[in-house]
Amino acid sequence: MWRLCWGIVFLLFLTGCGTVEPVPESSPAPFAQEETVEVPPAARSMYHYLRARVDLLSGDSRAAHEQYKAAVEHDPSSAFLRARLAKSYLGLGEIDRALGEAEAAVRLDDGDRESRRLLAGLYSGAGKVSDAIREYRTLLESDPDDAQTLLYLGAIYLDQEQYQPAREHLERYARRNPASPLGHYYLGRTLAESRELADAEKSYEAAVKLHPSSTPVLTELALVREFRGRRSAALEAYEKVLQADPRNEWAGQRLEALRSGGRDLADARAEFKRLRSREAAPGAARMKVALVHYELGSLEEAVTEFNLALAERPEDQRVRFFLGLTYSRLDDSLGAATQFQRIPAESEYFVDSRVQLASLFEKQEKYSEAVAAVRAALDKGDRRRKELFRFLAEIYRQAKDYPNAIKAMHKVVELDPESDRVHFALGALYDESKDKDKTIEYMRKAIELNPDYAAALNYLGYTYAEMGVELDQAERLILRALEIAPNDGFYIDSLGWVYYQKGDYRRAIEELERAVHLVVDDPVIIEHLGDAYLKDGKPVKALRSYRDALKAADEDEQVERIRSKIAELERGI
Repeated sequence: MWRLCWGIVFLLFLTGCGTVEPVPESSPAPFAQEETVEVPPAARSMYHYLRARVDLLSGDSRAAHEQYKAAVEHDPSSAFLRARLAKSYLGLGEIDRALGEAEAAVRLDDGDRESRRLLAGLYSGAGKVSDAIREYRTLLESDPDDAQTLLYLGAIYLDQEQYQPAREHLERYARRNPASPLGHYYLGRTLAESRELADAEKSYEAAVKLHPSSTPVLTELALVREFRGRRSAALEAYEKVLQADPRNEWAGQRLEALRSGGRDLADARAEFKRLRSREAAPGAARMKVALVHYELGSLEEAVTEFNLALAERPEDQRVRFFLGLTYSRLDDSLGAATQFQRIPAESEYFVDSRVQLASLFEKQEKYSEAVAAVRAALDKGDRRRKELFRFLAEIYRQAKDYPNAIKAMHKVVELDPESDRVHFALGALYDESKDKDKTIEYMRKAIELNPDYAAALNYLGYTYAEMGVELDQAERLILRALEIAPNDGFYIDSLGWVYYQKGDYRRAIEELERAVHLVVDDPVIIEHLGDAYLKDGKPVKALRSYRDALKAADEDEQVERIRSKIAELERGI
């Protein structure tokens, strides 16, 4: 604690951020021999580097980039800082500048494997294939078992149709990483391209065993089996493709053709060629490695790999979408929004990107931008219109724009009129907008659709209790909810409140004490108990409950109401 504080004070002193009271002219200099001390450039560069890390933690990659630039300006001989700046340029899509900084980093420290691997990836993304191969081979000279390098180099050779070196590197990768489906998959593709179909089938089968739901692997396995004349085995593979992806029309067509005795190998070869163009490039291998980092939570590594994959395949919107997701997980809202906004309307990821954008804007309370993003998704006529209208209703609700929230929720009801949950949600919206009659109407509809919907039974019963009407019916509704969920503390609170409204304060206290025991620190339930104690002539217990409720309360209106009750009780006591 103290070390950290003094470190910050020291940095402020070095950079001149602090203020010093001037010494009066009449006062003698406190240190006659005092000299001006220059701050070392390395200290200034470290200050900017630390500022960059803070900016990244705050989700501001643009500000971090400027700090990295300043750090390198103060210490241009630091290979570490040059590599960091290269990654920052890569994140901004400035490949040439990223390449320049990575080259400088490797010149300054040719033993830094991270910088060299970054340089190789940048060369590959810039189309400088021979330079990329040279850097990857240099990495393998010092570490022949470097898994990522073996995979990337094998993928580059495959893309260059140099099948023999591709096979050598991918076989080495598969031997050293037998549990990785990637090695078996790319090896299978290499063998298939070399017309070694029996060995290719074995490699694909090894990949499927490790990743049973991978449609690209299953599809290529089915194609290889077709090429080999293994009709029944191909049928089995196509069936698995459709299990994993029921909307895969091409697999369905191939399945029907094979079942009817057809064997159009020209069509099969065309599909294999299409898959090859999509999956064989080194960017595809990098994308898969990036996804592994993403799933493991190694998010900074994932950002680098996604950016490199995007440099190699700038039109691949799937890469861009996952890069945006990674930035979101890093709380870099600007970086995430930038990637999502670049996904064009014709992309299959457009709707998902707009949903993600809306979520980002909603968190920032930029409700008009969030609404615009959802409406852009709705304009695509996507099949998920129900979910999109529901999301739109929630955004309007967060903005407290209840008329538009209710309007959007009515669209959901139109799209799914038999859903009890949709009617419940609409009833709850009407409740927030203070329209109790409509609340009751839609809660009744939810119960009509599902008589065992405990939440709706309780909501309607509690609404009656709050209004002080239909108390016998309210009791029946809540007791029915408790038959379904007997230990739900909120339902028990509702029952206690019904008894309170009926004037049966002892039974109210009994139920409310049970509710407080089941739901710890809920201010509404605790306040209810205080109200019941007060009505039952127990002001000291009531005061204690109100004070407990105040500790748990977080809404301004509730806080003021409880404070008022406490003040009045304290005066009376």
